[in-house]
Amino acid sequence: MQRGSVAIEDHEGRLIDFGRTAADYEQHRPGFPEDFFDRLAALGWIEQGKHALDLGTGTGSFALGLAQRGLDVVGIDIAPELLEVARTSAEERSLQARFEVGRAESTGQDDASFDLVAAGQCWWWFDSDAAMTEARRILTPGGRLLICNFSYLPLPGTVANRTEELILRHNPGWTKAGWRGVHPEQVQALDVGGFDRVESFSYVVDVAFDHEGWRGRMRTCNGVGSALSSQQVKRFDADLAELLSSDFPDSLSVPHRVFATSGVTA
Repeated sequence: MQRGSVAIEDHEGRLIDFGRTAADYEQHRPGFPEDFFDRLAALGWIEQGKHALDLGTGTGSFALGLAQRGLDVVGIDIAPELLEVARTSAEERSLQARFEVGRAESTGQDDASFDLVAAGQCWWWFDSDAAMTEARRILTPGGRLLICNFSYLPLPGTVANRTEELILRHNPGWTKAGWRGVHPEQVQALDVGGFDRVESFSYVVDVAFDHEGWRGRMRTCNGVGSALSSQQVKRFDADLAELLSSDFPDSLSVPHRVFATSGVTA
């Protein structure tokens, strides 16, 4: 799967290659918890039978969560390798979802063709203003834009914190260390981006990992798998294995924050 992987420039000219992490994404990257989709349904933010577009869909985890709840879903991403995983997952789970290569800023979808546009754990990779404009174009009147995030919390002394320190030793230019999973800039983007009834919520859940799973999860980190060479990733992974063996020998329980914000078109 990784043999044909090609690095692609994002809107800021950063070279990223998520295709190299496709296998680890499929096996080790936790998707949004089930109770998150329950909350979305209870709020009326997702509804059975609605047409949804999932931006930056990756391996399709969020798109398939929507499809599981009866939405008609299209997922787009710039990485064909990740879309291949998404299509296979949809087939294995007998879920109706289509996956296409595309960018959030220029989706290629028809005007007013979706009731919901969603972006799960990816908004920072987009040109926010352009993605907002595109979302308004393809949403129906009263349609909803949903931006959501599911991030581990690198609290002091925890395995996540110590792992980020290790990433920075291998990739000193990494800029996303220390995130706390709350994104007021996404709320502000909706406020100024032509959306009404802007709301948000967050909560924390613990996610269990064994050592192999945490190592796989961290190889998908944007400061590791899609940024470092294969040899650099191997050196990082070996150092992480040593850290886990010496300082965190037991199974891991890693707190993650869910954060979601949403608004509707006028």
